[in-house]
Amino acid sequence: MPHPATIDHLDARILTALDDDPSMTALALARTLGVARNTVHARLRRLETSGALAAPSRRVRLSALGYPLTAFIEISIRQDLATEAYAALESIPEIVEVHATTGDADLFAKVVAHDTEDLHRIAGVLLAAPGVVRTNTKVSLIEVIPYRSSSLLDRLAEESSAR
Repeated sequence: MPHPATIDHLDARILTALDDDPSMTALALARTLGVARNTVHARLRRLETSGALAAPSRRVRLSALGYPLTAFIEISIRQDLATEAYAALESIPEIVEVHATTGDADLFAKVVAHDTEDLHRIAGVLLAAPGVVRTNTKVSLIEVIPYRSSSLLDRLAEESSAR
């Protein structure tokens, strides 16, 4: 994946406008923001090709797909089998995100499930993966603050108007 582009104040204004109305055309964005349509096109193309924009599927609420339960699993792995462990984890569709971390565990995974019985099944699959030594699961009771980038985009967009 290419290195993500740095997002400046105009990029932030474009992305904020798209957050407000995802169906806005480049022409509508240009008119709303007071910039040339070609500028909007070029900026969006640069953000897409650089990897700065995540896939549109990230907007889908996983509960709408039948996965209302979210859990976070700390995973300890054998370092000599890390590549195999990563591949095995990636093959489990219910694991939606994994981060390598510091601390007692090596990895931190966000997992979704239909219910607690399904989570138990997923945990068993995870424990059977090559290189996985142990896990520690925490079930999310409610999502207090959902994934967001809008507050950071708003701050960046406002910085340009303060200049």
